[in-house]
Amino acid sequence: MSPARWQIRPADESAVKAIAEQARLPQSIARVLALRGIEASQRIDEYLNPRLAHLSDPFLLPDMERAAARIWRAIDDGEAISVFGDYDVDGVTSTALLMRVFAKLGANVAAFIPDRIDEGYGLSLDALERCLAEHGSKLVVSVDCGVNSVASIKAAQAQGVDVIVTDHHEPGETTAPAYALVNPKLGDGPELEILSGVGVAFKLAHALVKLGRGQGKRTAATVDLRDYIDLVALGTVADIVPLVDENRILVRHGLARLDETKWIGLAALKEVAGVKGETDTVHLGFQLGPRINAAGRIGQPMQALRLLVTDDAAEARRIAKLLDDTNAERRRIEREMAEEAFVEIDGYFDPEKHFGLVVAREGWHPGVVGIVASRVSRHYNRPSIVMGIEPDGSARGSCRSIDEYNMLDGLQACETYLNKFGGHKMAAGLEVKSGALDAFKTAFNSAVAAELAQADLSPVLHIDAVVEAGDVGWDFLEQMKRLRPFGQDNPEPVWALMGARVSGSPRVVGQKHLKISLVAENNTFDAIAFNYPLDRLPAGEIDVAFRLQENNWMGNTSLQFQIRGIRPSAR
Repeated sequence: MSPARWQIRPADESAVKAIAEQARLPQSIARVLALRGIEASQRIDEYLNPRLAHLSDPFLLPDMERAAARIWRAIDDGEAISVFGDYDVDGVTSTALLMRVFAKLGANVAAFIPDRIDEGYGLSLDALERCLAEHGSKLVVSVDCGVNSVASIKAAQAQGVDVIVTDHHEPGETTAPAYALVNPKLGDGPELEILSGVGVAFKLAHALVKLGRGQGKRTAATVDLRDYIDLVALGTVADIVPLVDENRILVRHGLARLDETKWIGLAALKEVAGVKGETDTVHLGFQLGPRINAAGRIGQPMQALRLLVTDDAAEARRIAKLLDDTNAERRRIEREMAEEAFVEIDGYFDPEKHFGLVVAREGWHPGVVGIVASRVSRHYNRPSIVMGIEPDGSARGSCRSIDEYNMLDGLQACETYLNKFGGHKMAAGLEVKSGALDAFKTAFNSAVAAELAQADLSPVLHIDAVVEAGDVGWDFLEQMKRLRPFGQDNPEPVWALMGARVSGSPRVVGQKHLKISLVAENNTFDAIAFNYPLDRLPAGEIDVAFRLQENNWMGNTSLQFQIRGIRPSAR
């Protein structure tokens, strides 16, 4: 836990009071709504009670009607359809969703996911050619990729193949000449631009069912889209898209469905990951998602897909165990690579000079560079790029940014050194030309410095509200749960309690985590501070910033503060 400046978010206190009275909420929770711009009566109700009925018409997305009609024609004619996916969680869940829905509608469908190392990301020419050779399809539906795959789709069209692209990534100046190009970023509804790849796939499924029912197709009446919404939640959370508006609706209902999922693969994955009780976004982002991602990073992504589409319980248990073992190996590789990256950067890092960080090594696993880039970016609070150097001298890797910087701006400024790049503001992939690595490092740092050199990049701990000890209890927690699901752009609130005292003797658990008991205004609270040295605990009264959680241990349930910051009391 790094020391950080405390900053209590400013709010319109009159709006806070009005929200609290209208929604019958504690002032501190009403303050969170005000901070997130949820003030109008209808908005408050929709935020606290998100309903699937609030989802927009899928035909608002560009080319959706054309895409749905073409797929129905293929289903009716018995034409072979290939679903072309991607190897990350968003891509695998998107593929699984369409595989299941297409099959339910009576389609002759097969799935394809490219090899990360040999074929690279997305709808590459090599991958699409292998897909067509293996499946012999005349209709390919991509998920989570393809918006800029001009050459690949032209090659498919030359073979008489129609390609429907569903994607959510940023379009380039020239987009793919697909039969239909379904991407919310090409439409007129900015509120839909936040959808993940699996969110767009779900919209396609919704459009197919809606169109089919309107035309009296028997199979369309058999599809209950609520059965698939747990897959949507998993892919959406893992892809770190904003959990607001429609994404928040999908994830809220998907989490509830996941608690009683009908998919035995998801159930097996939950079991092997140790997910018990009420499923939350933390389980998706840190337990289920990484095991699926591990297959695409260092294993076989088709195994992860098979897990999500199998109806064989024994096969589900076998694959879930395989993904668990693969994830353990991924974590080992990640630790080694991260240690090497930190040693290299620490050797030269000057916060006044280095704003865009680039680190590359021969032998670094291409499937793990993205995770390491995330760790580097968080540690230094800088846009960061981590790459593996190829035998020909080129370098391939992943980019992760911070809120203050759009990664694509930096890559575009340095594109003369790149063979290719793509992604979005916070995450991207790239390939640096052979022999251009040093020049790229310098250019990228200069590009980032041009925007961030005058910014204050010291860590800040943002606090939503100061609470009174007597207000923090089980009722408060239940009201806070109405703000869920938490994630990107809808973070779990951080509260502050002022003037607390440590009761008894603090103890260290797990070698580096601090367990303490806090007393304030005759109220006692259990608390844990991860990665917090005992010798940093201030003497006397302290202020504590925390997230409030329900702790289940050995059959006992209690409230617990997950500490985000400690300082000597300002009182």
